Amino acid sequence: MSSLALDKGCYNCHGNPPRKNTPSFDQLAETLAKYRGQTKVIADLAEKLHKEHVFGGIKAHEQLSPEQALLLVTWITEGAK
Repeated sequence: MSSLALDKGCYNCHGNPPRKNTPSFDQLAETLAKYRGQTKVIADLAEKLHKEHVFGGIKAHEQLSPEQALLLVTWITEGAK
């Protein structure tokens, strides 16, 4: 899934080093690891990423399809490697 993150420009903000106060993928993976395998929670996080803009109404997040958001959140919970 790193190819999707690369294609969508996610590494521009979430790479190493991350941009300003943005968490890196490593930081996100550490924080979200507790949700690994929890399909409902992952789906809810993906919807928030794509739709609810709890992360600040970020244009790049808004441009993800629901399917892409789910793939990315799943990838992050699995360690973002």
